[in-house]
Amino acid sequence: MIQIFVTGGTFDKEYNFVTGKLFFQDSNLPEMLDRGRCTLDLNVRTLMMVDSLELTDLDRENIVNNCRGVATNQILITHGTDTMQQTAEYIAKADIQGKTIVLTGAMIPYAFGSSSDGFFNLGSALAFVQSLPPGVYVAMNGRYFSWDGVKKNRSTGYFEPV
Repeated sequence: MIQIFVTGGTFDKEYNFVTGKLFFQDSNLPEMLDRGRCTLDLNVRTLMMVDSLELTDLDRENIVNNCRGVATNQILITHGTDTMQQTAEYIAKADIQGKTIVLTGAMIPYAFGSSSDGFFNLGSALAFVQSLPPGVYVAMNGRYFSWDGVKKNRSTGYFEPV
C-alpha cells in the first residue's frame, strides 16, 4: 500500500473568481486519482491544508511523525513547491529508515484544469515511490531528485539538480 499525505500547497488551491484569490477547501487528490483511473492500493490522509510558505517546523515534525507512524514503506507527500526542498531535508535528517518518501506538488493549481502540472506530477510521483530505493526524494516535471540534490529555479518555475 502507498500512503499519501496531503499538506496543501498550490496542488490543492482553489480560485475565487469574485475576489481573484486562491484558497483551500478540500483536497483535489481523490478526484485526480479517480480521473486518472488509479488502481493502486492507496491510503490518503490530509495532515494540513496550508501554503508551504506558512509551514513551520512543528508542521514538519507532524509530517515526520506521520511518516514514522505508518506501516507502509512507500509514502507520497503532496506539498507546496516554495518550501518543498526544506521539508524534504527535514524529513531526511529525521533519519526514517527503510521507507521511500516522495514529495510532489504543482506550480499551477489542479483547479485551473489542463494548464495545471499537478496531474502529471502526481502520476510521476506515484511511479517513483514504487520504484525508487528507500530515501527522500522530490518529484517534479517528470523527474526525481534526491532531497539534497534539487532546487527550485524561481525564474523558470522548474526544479533542477543542484
